[in-house]
Parts: sequence; C-alpha cells; structure tokens
Amino acid sequence: MSPVAKRARLEEPETNLDKPQPSEVPSATTVVIPVTTETHKADQEIGKVVEEKSLDDNINGDISSEDEAEEVYREDASDQKARTDLYLDTINREMLDFDFEKLCSVSLSNNNVYCCLVDGKYFQGRGKNSWAYKHSVNEGKHVFLKLDTEEFFILPDGYKVSDPSLEDIIKVLAPRYTHPQISRLSYLPSSPSYDLSARPYLPGYIGLNNIKANDYENVIIHSLLHVPPLRDFFLAPDNKLLQPESKPTELVKKFAELARKVWNPDLFKAQVSPHELLQEVSVASEGKFKVTKQGDPIEFLGWLLNRLHKDLGGSRKKNSSIIYKTFQGDLKIETQQYMVKADSGGSKRPQFDIGRETTTATPPFLFLALDLPRPPLFQDSVEKNIIPQVSLASILAKYDGNTTQEFGDQLKRHKLTRLPPYLILHTKRFTKNNFVEDKNPTIVNFPLRGVDMHDYVEPLPAAPHSTVYDLLINIPYESSSASTTTKVGSATATNPKKKQQLADGLDNPRWKVHLRAGGGGGDGEKWFSIEDLRVDEVQREMVFLGETVLQIWQRRDLGPNGAGLV
Repeated sequence: MSPVAKRARLEEPETNLDKPQPSEVPSATTVVIPVTTETHKADQEIGKVVEEKSLDDNINGDISSEDEAEEVYREDASDQKARTDLYLDTINREMLDFDFEKLCSVSLSNNNVYCCLVDGKYFQGRGKNSWAYKHSVNEGKHVFLKLDTEEFFILPDGYKVSDPSLEDIIKVLAPRYTHPQISRLSYLPSSPSYDLSARPYLPGYIGLNNIKANDYENVIIHSLLHVPPLRDFFLAPDNKLLQPESKPTELVKKFAELARKVWNPDLFKAQVSPHELLQEVSVASEGKFKVTKQGDPIEFLGWLLNRLHKDLGGSRKKNSSIIYKTFQGDLKIETQQYMVKADSGGSKRPQFDIGRETTTATPPFLFLALDLPRPPLFQDSVEKNIIPQVSLASILAKYDGNTTQEFGDQLKRHKLTRLPPYLILHTKRFTKNNFVEDKNPTIVNFPLRGVDMHDYVEPLPAAPHSTVYDLLINIPYESSSASTTTKVGSATATNPKKKQQLADGLDNPRWKVHLRAGGGGGDGEKWFSIEDLRVDEVQREMVFLGETVLQIWQRRDLGPNGAGLV
C-alpha cells in the first residue's frame, strides 16, 4: 500500500457496526431509468392533469384526488345556484319589447343577437369583443337573453342562468299554445288577463300599433286573426307547415308570430306592434303596401289572402290551403250580349233573353262585391247628403240569378253554386278616377244573426251544411270630412300635407274593426271596437251604424267554436 493510501485510510471515521446503516442510495446524476411505452403514457397523463388543473385553479381551486374533484364540482354547482339570483332583481320588464326586428342596435346584424333585460336593447354576441359584453362592462348591466335559443346569461362572467322566475319573459318572447287552450279561444273567458300595470284585457282583443298610416292593414290583420280555423292553424303547436324543416316563407313566419302574440294571455303590455309583419309585407308586395301611406284595405285583403295561399303550398285546386278551405266559394256568371226591351211600364231596359246565346262561367271567389245604389245628387249648404239607407237583402239580390247588371255591351247575372264556411262581403263605397274620388255614404242595415243565403245559392247544399250565417267581423269607414267628394288639386288645399292627402284620394280616413267575442247572441257574446290602440266594448245596436266596407260572416253549422270546416 502506498503512503497516500495509508494516510487516507487513517483519516476515515470509524464505523459503528452495531447500529443499522441506511441503505446506500446512488447519486441522482448516476440514476438511469429505462424509457418504456408505459412510462411515456404515464407522463402524458400527468401532463394532461397538470394542464387541466392550471386552467381550473381560478375556479375550482387545487384538486388532488377524484373524490376531492367531485366535492369541488358539488361546491361549484351550489355556488352557481347562489349566483343565479345575483342580478335577476335588475331585470326591468317594462322595458322589454320583442315586437321589433331582432337586430343588434350597434352592428345591425341579425346573427347571435342578445337582449339586455335591464334596458331592452339588442346586442350581438357575448364574447369579450362583442357588443353585448362591452355593454355589460360599460353600463353595468348583466342579465341577457339569447333570442334564438331562449337562454339566459350573466355577463361579463358568461355563465348560464336557469330560474323559474324567468319563464314569464319566454312566454312574451315566444308564446306557445296547447290544443285545449286553442279550443277555448272562441268563447268568452271567465276572467280577463292582466298586464304589468294590472290593467285587464281579453287576449285577442288588444290594440295594434299604428306606426304612421297602417290602420288599413291593422283592421285586415285583426279580421283574419279572428277567423277561428285560420287562427287555430297558425297557433297549432304541431302544424307541420310552420316547422323549420318545411321552410315556411318569411311572410308566413311573421304572420304566425303575430298571431301568437295577439292571443297571448301573458303580455307585459296589452298591445302589440305589427312592425315585423308589415315590414315583410312591404318587401313581398314590392312597396305596394306601406306603413307610411294610406291604402285600400280591400286591395290589401285580396293580396294577403292570395299570397298566404301561395306561400302555404296552395294551388288552383279546391281546399288546397287553409285559405281556400275557409273562404273559397263558387259562383256562376251568365253573360249575354246587350238587348233592350220594353217592360210592362212602357220604359225600355236591358233584359236577358233566354233565346239568345249565353256564355256561362263558374269561377271561384274569396269574397263577394256588393253594389250600393247611387246617393242623392243634391246637397245642402253644409255639403251633407241626406243619408240613404238600404237593407243587406236588397244589395244581395245581385246574386239571386235574376237581377242583371250592365257591363259595356253585355248583360250579366250571378248565382252562387257553393257557399264557403266563412263568407266575406265587400260593400263598394268608392269610385275613383283621375280627378275625383266619390264616397257613397249609404248606410247598410243588416242583422247580426240569421242571414239566410237560401235564395242566392243553387243547388242548395246537402245536410248538414247550412245556408244561415251570423256576423263575425265588421269594418266601417270613418272620415273627419263631411263631404262625399274629394277634389284633387283643389284651390282650398294650401297645406302641402293636405294636398298630398287629396292627391292620394284620401281625406283623413280612419279605419276600425268590430270583433265578436263569444257567440250565440246572448250573454255569452260581446262586441268590441278596435281602432289602433283603442279598444272599447260596444253595444250590439251600434255595430251597423257606420259606413260598412267589409264583413265576414260565419256559417252556423261549423260547431260552437266555429273552427270545424264541414
């Protein structure tokens, strides 16, 4: 042994062999662990857990085992339940209005739109760069409703809220009906509904907002929504033609949405704005019917019925849509060349000659036009005519098959061959040319119940079809002008707005509609007058006092609620 080795051995401390020695562990720098597939998978799992843990640390805290993870989940769910009520008391239901187009108030986009339930404004998205998120941070308003999915969120935190207290908002946004509810709509309710201001109202008999000059459209919309089979069609929850997979047109969708709102018993305000429907009407009619300019309700009715029939898949065949099933009847028109014969009184008048050639046509119809007798020619000092009166039976005589009418060099006579379940009668009051528009002020006297069409139809319908009709809807015309003639370009019209009204052939017209609630003629029947937002109950005797322009009559054999198309 060398001297250096001896010196090192002498310097080593003595070892107590009686005490147990710890096992010798090699240095970490000298440990070599063979890498296997199992080791690599283990490392990946550890990395995944560490990554998930780092993402959830701010929410769930430190998680060290599966049991602790379940406990943290339960605690987090309870925390979220506690947070649910944090901002719900800030919701202002009086500010909510879902009648207008669902567009972001900043970007004007209709994608992913949320409604702030505090101020009622619409914003897009809920991410950190979205307008809804910015509105929440800047204005301190936190409760939002996603309009297409009907989900509630708290922003800027971004968590979803589900609370029973929010169900009334969904009922206003998207009302839904069951078949038992729909079947009761034709009867008077036992008690009224109440809005947020505790004002009572009857569902269906509420005001429609007049945006500027759309009252002529409002009365037609109200009328169609109160025809039971048409109303039930658009309210039915299982109507396949209204489902997204059937791809209904925008006009059909907007009409159905308005129908559900008008008959909603859970409204926050007892009025509805038809803005979305009328906007679509303006687009579909290529600007013919606008909310900014007065129009003819009869023209609008004809266009709307035919457009709905087409959009619902209707064809020229009978009963091919709910429109034809409800309103279509058949008419026979006989035409003959003009011939003048002397009658028994010695005067000459055109008459039908059965020996002459006659052409016959049997066109269908959706409504019948009734002609009024000419008004008196002479006026008094205040330009008020002596108002004549006629009975409904006298102007219905046009369709008795014997009364003739002159059309140029032809004579025509009309006869009904098939009565529709709901009969629309149009009283022709206006004659218009390039210079004047004359309004016939003749009052039509009609009963509210029991108009028998027996004398105007051939052949008579077989049982159980009836020929007796009861009045359901009446639309009168009202004007602030007492004159029956509107002069275009009159020198007295110095106001530019007045000139435009005269040029349009209308002198401050007002349209309202009388609607029947219930039926039977007794205590179970009431009548309401609706003019824009004004709704009044009226006595039965007041219904026929106005200048009637349009009526819808219901056939008696349709059942107690009028919804059964026989």
